[in-house]
This record gives sequence, C-alpha cells and structure tokens, in this order.
Amino acid sequence: MHVHGDASAKTQRILRISLLATLGYVALTFVAGVRAHSLALISEAGHNVSDFLALLLSFVAVYFQTRPPTDKKTFGYQRAGVLAAFLNALTLVLIAIWIAIAAIHRLSAPVQVQPRLMMIVAAAGVLMNGVIAALLWTTSRDVNIRSTFIHMLGDTLSTAAVIVGGAAILFTGHNWIDPVLSIFIAALILWSSLSIVRETLNILLEGTPRDCSLAEIRLSLQAIAGVEDVHDLHVWSLGSQTHALATHITIADIPPSESSRILEQVNGTLRQKFRIYHTTIQFEHVECEVAHGCAPPIEINQHNHPGHDQSHAHSH
Repeated sequence: MHVHGDASAKTQRILRISLLATLGYVALTFVAGVRAHSLALISEAGHNVSDFLALLLSFVAVYFQTRPPTDKKTFGYQRAGVLAAFLNALTLVLIAIWIAIAAIHRLSAPVQVQPRLMMIVAAAGVLMNGVIAALLWTTSRDVNIRSTFIHMLGDTLSTAAVIVGGAAILFTGHNWIDPVLSIFIAALILWSSLSIVRETLNILLEGTPRDCSLAEIRLSLQAIAGVEDVHDLHVWSLGSQTHALATHITIADIPPSESSRILEQVNGTLRQKFRIYHTTIQFEHVECEVAHGCAPPIEINQHNHPGHDQSHAHSH
C-alpha cells in the first residue's frame, strides 16, 4: 500500500473519525439491545466490533506504512497488523459462537422484544456505516482501504436487515424472528472471521500469497530472453498487501554488464505483471544441485566469469 503526504493525513483523519463513531455505535447498540431484549441488536454490536477492528487495522497499516525500515526491523512493522488481525479474528469466532448458542436457547424460550427501538438503533447504524463507506471510497483507491470499504458496505446491508426484522416483529408479533436474525448475523461474523484467520495464518507461515501463481511467475520469467531456467522460487507476503520473491535463475556464462539487462527485465516483469517489488535474484550458469534448498557447487579457476552472480532488487 502506498499512501503519502496529504493523502495519508486525510486517510488517517477519516479513519480516526470512523473509529470513534463506530465505537460509540457499538456501545449504543449493546445498551439498546439489552434494554429492548433484542439478541439481534446485541449480535449487531458484536458485528460492529469487527467493523471497528477492520478500521483499526487500516489505520495501523496507514500509520506504519509511513515508518521506514530500521536496522533492527528491516521489513518495518507490516507483520504487526497481520498478527493483530489474526488475534482479533479468533476473538470474533468466539463472539459468533456465543451469539449462535444464545440464539438457539432463545428459540426454545422466546423473549418479548421492543421492535421500535430495534429499528431506530439499526437505522442509525445504516446511516453511520453508509457515511463511513462513502468517505472511505472517496479518500483512496488503495486496495487496503477498498477492502475496508467493502466490509463497511456489507455491514450497512446487515444492519438494514435488523430494520426489516424489527418491522416484521412489529407487524406479526413473532418474537422468534429476533433469534433467527441473530443466527444469520453470527454466521456472517463467523464467515468473515474464518477468512481472516486463513489469510493471516498463510502470511504468518510465509505461504504463497493467494493472488500469486508460482507456475505463472516461473513461465513469465522463463519467457525472458537470456533466461535458461528458473528454480528455487519462493514468494511470500511481508504484510497483507506487500509480497517478496527470491529465486535462482540460470543464464549463460556472460559478464555482469550483460546480465544486468536480464535482471532489469526480470524485475520489470515482476513489478508490472505481479506487483512484486522486493526481490532477491541469484544468477547462475552452472546446474544447481538441490538438496535441502539450492546449493550450487563451488567452482575454482573461474577467471573473469564467476560460477554464480548474486543480484538484489529492493522494494520501492
């Protein structure tokens, strides 16, 4: 994610206001849910906690993106947001399970709810989430902000469902609608939380990013003139939106001045086609023996052309 100067300050300001508004709405929804005896409203409070966390992670991502790497944190603090997302998602899974259990219990022992209060509070939530989604959409086209926008837009729709549920209870008098609606919201929380758990675990375990295909990357690099083979290829995520790559590439026995053209094309392909900006490329002209990783044999009497030439390209 690249957010700089005034854009970064504006984005942080909007996210800060959104965080305060969402936190206030969580408190309002929870209190109103207790007073109205509405499990759907209490569930919505739990759901809006996920909104708060999504906004908080975006805020942290924007903040840390402006901090340069240091000698002790050479990749910066991008993994801090990923770790926080993982822990928060696990908490939301527990909240979703609690809501589902409470809803099933209430189905067997219905409780009289106050549908008018449900509808009023939910209407305030639709307004708040809608405004935040609109502000996020206008402030940045960054993929991280876009994902938060989609999150808020989805929650605007789920809050609107609470209004429909309140109206249904008001006109039909069927209080079972409230716990059924709660189960729907719990399922929504669980679905979104498990997807975050999977994604963050993959990043923390340095798995291949979901949007990357090693086979496609290998074929694209092998199509570059001068590249004879691509092996020991690794792609992983530094943060939620930043990927890194390391690989060995076999080329002809040519001087470094000629191999620099190949390196330029390799990095150009990775940037333009796959949006990978941090790379470590090792050139070789001998067959690489793979045993617990790639360990090319050491050659002596190389004269002017070394057995392998190591080149690095760093993120921009």
